[in-house]
Amino acid sequence: MPRFLAVYTMQPEDLVAFRSLPKAEQDAVDAIGIKEWAAWEERNASSILDRGGMVGRTTRMTKDGIVNAVNSLCGYVVVEAQSAAAARLFEDHPHITIFPGDGVDLMPLLT
Repeated sequence: MPRFLAVYTMQPEDLVAFRSLPKAEQDAVDAIGIKEWAAWEERNASSILDRGGMVGRTTRMTKDGIVNAVNSLCGYVVVEAQSAAAARLFEDHPHITIFPGDGVDLMPLLT
């Protein structure tokens, strides 16, 4: 069955806006979102090959050396699904329904 790398995306300014909310509001979103994320993982456990995780700040290695970089990547998961079904796994994902994430990019893993 095909495997996909699913990359969670969030615009840096959306994260800044979320982090500028009062701590109580952030905590309330986190409490709901973390619970719903766990429920999503449980519902889709048979398709999840690697739970992945969230990622921090980006350092980029270029031919000119090491530089700091900014991108919209904030986490990943590896799933297994028929091609048409892979995207549907994420339709109700808390990353885009509760947290300030703006999308989930899916890419087939090639051999």
